[in-house]
Amino acid sequence: MLQTFLPLFLMTFGICLFIVLMQFLWRYIDDLVGKGLAIPVLAEMFFYAALFLVPMALPLAILLASLMTFGNLGERLELLAMKSAGVSLIHIMRPLTIFICMVSIGAFFFQNNVMPVAQVKLSTLLASIKQKSPELEIPEGIFYKEITGFNVYVKEKDNHSGLLKDLMIYDYSEGFNNARVIVADSGRLKTSADKLYLILSLFNGESFENLKDQSKRSRVKSAVPYRRESFATKDILIAFDANFNRMDESFMQNQYMGKNLQNLQTSIDSMSLKLDSIRNSNAKLAIRQSYLQQFTAYESKEDTVVPVSKIDSLELAAQNISVNIDSIYNALSPGKQSSILNKAKTRIDNTRSELVFKAAALGDEAQRMRLHKTEWHKKFTLSVACIVFFFIGAPLGAIIRKGGLGMPVVISVFLFIFYYIIDNIGYKMARNGIWDAWEGMWLSTAVLAPLGAFLTYKAANDSVILNADTYLNALKNLIGKRPGRKIEKKEVIIYAPDYDALVPRLHQLTADSKQYIQNHRRWVNYFTYWKSGGKDTTAEALAGEMESIIEELCNSDQNLLLNKLMDFPIIGSYHQLANISPRVAQIIGFVFPIGIPIYLLAVYQRKLLLQDIKTVQKVSGETLAIIFSLHLSTHTE
Repeated sequence: MLQTFLPLFLMTFGICLFIVLMQFLWRYIDDLVGKGLAIPVLAEMFFYAALFLVPMALPLAILLASLMTFGNLGERLELLAMKSAGVSLIHIMRPLTIFICMVSIGAFFFQNNVMPVAQVKLSTLLASIKQKSPELEIPEGIFYKEITGFNVYVKEKDNHSGLLKDLMIYDYSEGFNNARVIVADSGRLKTSADKLYLILSLFNGESFENLKDQSKRSRVKSAVPYRRESFATKDILIAFDANFNRMDESFMQNQYMGKNLQNLQTSIDSMSLKLDSIRNSNAKLAIRQSYLQQFTAYESKEDTVVPVSKIDSLELAAQNISVNIDSIYNALSPGKQSSILNKAKTRIDNTRSELVFKAAALGDEAQRMRLHKTEWHKKFTLSVACIVFFFIGAPLGAIIRKGGLGMPVVISVFLFIFYYIIDNIGYKMARNGIWDAWEGMWLSTAVLAPLGAFLTYKAANDSVILNADTYLNALKNLIGKRPGRKIEKKEVIIYAPDYDALVPRLHQLTADSKQYIQNHRRWVNYFTYWKSGGKDTTAEALAGEMESIIEELCNSDQNLLLNKLMDFPIIGSYHQLANISPRVAQIIGFVFPIGIPIYLLAVYQRKLLLQDIKTVQKVSGETLAIIFSLHLSTHTE
C-alpha cells in the first residue's frame, strides 16, 4: 500500500503546490513586473511562498492521492481480491492511516516552527518589493508618471543610441504652485553609479517656471513673475532610489504571524489581562460620569449660575433622602435653565467622544487578540484536516472504483473548494468577533469529519450508495424505456379463451381508451390535482380491464396472438396517492411545499400514461384483427 500511495502522494503534492504557487504569482504579478528584481530575490520569494502555501496544498494532495490509490485498486479489482481473502477495508487502510498520522504530526511541527519564519520572511520580502522603485522604461507617446514629482513625455526613442526625442517634462517636485515646464529637442536618461539618482541630460530646449514665492513678497498682486531659460545642454539630477532595500523583520516578528504556539499563548494571556483592565477602567469611568452618580444643585448669585453643592446620589439613597431634580430645575429662570442644558449637552458630547475613542482603542486590542487566537488554533487545524481528508478520499475511492486523473480530480477539486469556502467563512467569523475563535477555526473540520466517518462506514460495509452506476441506472429506468410484458405459450391449457365474449370487451377497451385520451388532453392544474387527492380512477379501471383481457387471452395456443399481447404496456400507479386519504393529500398540496415536486413528477408521469393508453388503443385494434383472422381461417377449414 505504501509503495502504491507514496509516488502518487509526491506527484499530487508537487502538482497542487505548483498550482497554488501560480495562483500566488498571479495575485502579486503587478507588484513584481517592472521592478528589475534579481534572480536570487525572486528565487527566495518563491521558496518562502512555497513554504507558506504548504498548508493549502497538503490536504488537497492527501485527498487526491488517497482517492486515486483506492480508486486504482478498485478499478483493477485488487481491492475486491483482498476483501474476498478476508481482509477488511479498515485493515487495508491501516498502513496508510499510520503514515497519514505521521504526516499530520509533521504538519503540526511545520505549522509551529517553520511557518512563522516563512510568513515573516515572505511578508517582509513582499513589502520590500512593493516599496522598490520600478525600472525606468519610458514609453513613447504617453506621459510617464513613475518618477516621483515628474511627468515625462517622449515622442520618439532611438533604441540603438538610447536618445530620447521631443521631450516635454512637468516638474512639480516643489509643489504644483511652483511647477516647471521643460521642453527639449532630445535628451538621455541614465542612473548614477550608486543607483540613488537619475541623471537627465537635455539638449537644445527651454524651461518655464512661475516664481510664486517672489509674487507673495511683491506689492503688485496681479503680476506673477516667471523665469524663462534657453539652454543648449542641461543636466537635471532627480532623487530616485533604484536599489532593493530590505525592510527590518523585527516588526513582522512581533505580529501574530511570526509567533509559535508558546509565544502565542503568552501573548494571549497578557492581552487578556490588559483587555480586562481596560474594560474595568472604562466601566468605572462610564459609571462615574453618568447622571445617576452625582448631580449639581445651582442657585442664583447676581445672575450667574454657580455650583453650591455636589452631593453623591448613593449617599442620599443610603440616608433615604429623595431629591426632585425636576422641581429644582423648574424653579430656575429660563436663562439659567438654558445654561444648564447647554452645559449638560457639552458634557454629554465630551463623554461620548471620550467613550467612542476608548471603544475604538479597545476594539483594536480585541482584534489583535482574536488574530492571535485564530493563529493558535490554526496550528492544529492543518494536522486534523490531513486526517479528515484521508478518511474522505480513501473510502470514496473504494466506493467509486475509478482511478487515474479523471473522476478523482473532479471530486477532489469539488470537495476542496467546499472545504476552502467553509474554512474561510469560519476564519472571517472568528476574525471579526462574530464567533469565538475555536468555533470559526474548527468549522470546516466539524462539517467534513462526519462526512469522512459516513464514507468510511459505507465503504467498510460495501455500500453502493455513492456508486455512480446505481444512480445512472435508476435515472435510465425513470426517463428511459420501461420494462415490457413477457408472455410464453402454456404447455397445458385447461380453459381456452372465449373469443366471442372477448371481442366486445376489446371493442369497449378501444372505445374507453379513445374517450380517455379525448378527455385528458388538457393539463390538470395544481389545485385540481390535489383536490382530487392525486387519484385517477378512470385510468385504474381501464388498466384493470386490460389486465383481465390479457389474462384470459394468455390461454390461447396461437403464437401470433401471444406475441401481440406482449405489446400491451404495463400501466403503473404513476405516483397516485391511492393509500392516502383525500384530506391528507389536500393538506400536502396546499400547506407543505413538498407538493410542488410531487405535482411536477405527476405531470411527467401523466404524459407517460397518455402514451401508454394510446398504445392500448392501438394494440387492442390489432388484437381484434388477429382474432377475426383466426376465426375466419377456422370457419374456412
